[in-house]
Amino acid sequence: MHELIHSIEITASPKAIFPLVSSPEGLAQWWAEDITPVDGGAELAFFDRKTVYRLRSLTLIAPASAAWLCETGNEWEGTRLIFSLMPKGVKTELGLRHEGWKEITAYYVSCNTTWGALLWRLKAAAEGKKPGPKFSRGGLASS
Repeated sequence: MHELIHSIEITASPKAIFPLVSSPEGLAQWWAEDITPVDGGAELAFFDRKTVYRLRSLTLIAPASAAWLCETGNEWEGTRLIFSLMPKGVKTELGLRHEGWKEITAYYVSCNTTWGALLWRLKAAAEGKKPGPKFSRGGLASS
């Protein structure tokens, strides 16, 4: 199995960041505009609902970690998203592991790039800049 690993330092406490990675409402602030809470998780829709990922919450340990199981998606199904938050003085190191990929494909590589952009948006949201979600209902946000 393969995994994508990212890390970013955020000038905010784990307590302030945790809601952004542990709830549908939090994910909507930086990831995708079209998010629907569902029992035990969230549905994230992209490109006018041509792609829909259903995430089920696996573990929430406030304010240290949040893990999601991807239940749908061609290459995402069965993968796990694990966000970890480690305090570093007035900052927090946010780690992301997207694990359980069956193979390295062009889509895997594209997702790696996209996660990098998403974490910068998450950082901005946590630091109070209100960037909005990376994905609008119809595609990518303009900025």
